[in-house]
Amino acid sequence: MKLSLSVRIAEGFLSKREAIISLPELAELAVAAGFDALCMRASQVGVHSPAEQVAEATRIMQEKNLKVTMVTGDFDIVYNNDQGPRCLRNITPYVDLAESLGAPLIRVCVKKEEDFAAAHAAADEAAQRGIRIAHQCHAASLFETVDQIIESLNRIDHPNFGLIFEAGNLEECRQPYGPATIEKLAPWIFNVYLQNQRLNPDGAITLDTWCHGPVSFDVIPFPEPGGIDFRSVFQGLREIGYDGTVTVHQSAPQESGITPLAAATATAAFLRSI
Repeated sequence: MKLSLSVRIAEGFLSKREAIISLPELAELAVAAGFDALCMRASQVGVHSPAEQVAEATRIMQEKNLKVTMVTGDFDIVYNNDQGPRCLRNITPYVDLAESLGAPLIRVCVKKEEDFAAAHAAADEAAQRGIRIAHQCHAASLFETVDQIIESLNRIDHPNFGLIFEAGNLEECRQPYGPATIEKLAPWIFNVYLQNQRLNPDGAITLDTWCHGPVSFDVIPFPEPGGIDFRSVFQGLREIGYDGTVTVHQSAPQESGITPLAAATATAAFLRSI
């Protein structure tokens, strides 16, 4: 499996527009921490970025011998808001961005059943240029519960449209995320996101879900026990023969005195150990 670092580590958890680390610094950090690639988001480069900025980002990645595993091209997708699905109705700029960065995958957003037809058409256009499209397991979307995810993917019904498996959002929606769930979702898993959290009624972060209302939790370091059962996740991935990308999708460290480099290095070492 290829280990990728999301540029989310250079964002605050609830402030995802402004990067707190430049792309050259972030690429240097990823290499130093032992990652193979970066997962690109709009805080660094997006469809809003001028061509010169995209070209410079491509140069930086090539210089550091890092791949771009996926692009999330605008902030509406990042925030999973009601404007998120607009990308499906004009996917060309997102495909252009992915192609420029050499990324094989685009993250998109689906909020309503009327988005299914647009998702199918977007997947069809992207397929013509050899790029795939995927939706994350995500609260407050049509990809909250396991049954809902399967139904949505069957409704979109395109081999070029798949899933970004993410245990944290499934846990927030009170869904199982171990080997049995991974087996059910196996035909569609194009990418894997990992972040660590501990459910806590008095947690520092509260997110809304459609299926269970507000859910509170704390973001915790990857090696810390009591959070996501990563061994169970990797067991499930091994059982389905998954050999794709595993992306660390964790926000900037919340703990006082822990640098992004220290957090990324510890995370990479922990994941490689399991």
